[in-house]
Amino acid sequence: MSPRRRSIEARRIVVKVGTYTLSDKDGRLDREHMRDLVGQLSSLHGSGREIILVSSGAIAAGVELLGLSERPKDIPSLQAASSVGQGLLLHLYSSLFAARGILVGQVLFTQYDFAHRQQYLNARNTFRRLLEQGVVPLVNENDTVAVEEIRFGDNDRLAALVAVLTDADLLIMLSDIKGLYTADPKRDRGASIIHEVEKITPEMIKSAGKAMEEYSSGGMAAKLEAARIATVSGMGVVMARGRDRDVLSAITQGKMVGTYFHPGKKRMRDHKHWIAFGSRPTGTIVVDEGAREALLHGGKSLLPAGVLECRGNFAPGDAVEVVDESGRKIARGLCGLSATELREVKGLRTDEAARRLGGEQCEEVIHRDYLVIVAKDE
Repeated sequence: MSPRRRSIEARRIVVKVGTYTLSDKDGRLDREHMRDLVGQLSSLHGSGREIILVSSGAIAAGVELLGLSERPKDIPSLQAASSVGQGLLLHLYSSLFAARGILVGQVLFTQYDFAHRQQYLNARNTFRRLLEQGVVPLVNENDTVAVEEIRFGDNDRLAALVAVLTDADLLIMLSDIKGLYTADPKRDRGASIIHEVEKITPEMIKSAGKAMEEYSSGGMAAKLEAARIATVSGMGVVMARGRDRDVLSAITQGKMVGTYFHPGKKRMRDHKHWIAFGSRPTGTIVVDEGAREALLHGGKSLLPAGVLECRGNFAPGDAVEVVDESGRKIARGLCGLSATELREVKGLRTDEAARRLGGEQCEEVIHRDYLVIVAKDE
């Protein structure tokens, strides 16, 4: 199916709006542009599509309300600004959508909500019910309580995870850039936009560099990583400039707008996607060369014999990272043993491991069904 056709036929759409799309040149919320954006979203909603809005801007709104001259740099001040600004952001969106007869439901996340499977499933049920009732979920990171350990870091990643969580057909990321370019258009006048990307490569993400925006935490590398998360789940992604006229209408009419990232040819199953991107590792398992090859190229489960070292304190069923002797990440999975048990049986054959654990079954440390390869070049 062509990108044009996929965008036209998308019924459930996640739209991510960056801070720059919502702000004026002074970094304050641009009410007029918000009104225009809500008008576009309302038109899509009225056409029978289900819309989920992931919106930045809470901290920028707080900076405005608190009369600050610049965005704070320390965590408590950022959280205070978010606390004040989130109310204003919700009020503005609710009022603008209500004028068009549409209800908004606020959903705030931290990484914790994705890292714990039951929380993840509860969130899915909430979204399902909101959409069934014609409500537009308004999603943001819960900056007020999030600390570094449980932050997403940017709303691009959050939007991608929400798109996967809700089985969306299309993710649209709106920011201050028109799409992916052959080079940085701010530094290279000869840079041209790439209208279609078949596959996101590690080199592509690496060359994108880090964010440099003052009011935004995400840059091109973050957007590409978000696009990768979404495309491996089987959905298309569009990256476009949020202030272009009728941009959402143009995208959903199949026009060549921004950059379209094709869905992955092989869709990752839901529980494996959660393991790869939603779960938070609580430990690390170091494996030998034989186990590395078996995991990467043999499609095997991880056995006790291939384990060299175990770091961290995890329980059975917890997510762990698997690395080789050089520290290179190989996989992520749900461990069938506790850290204490694994230290007892590492390096042993399966039958020896079972005897060491008092006769308890110990065939796999991580079963293949609960293991995801994350080595980027495999």
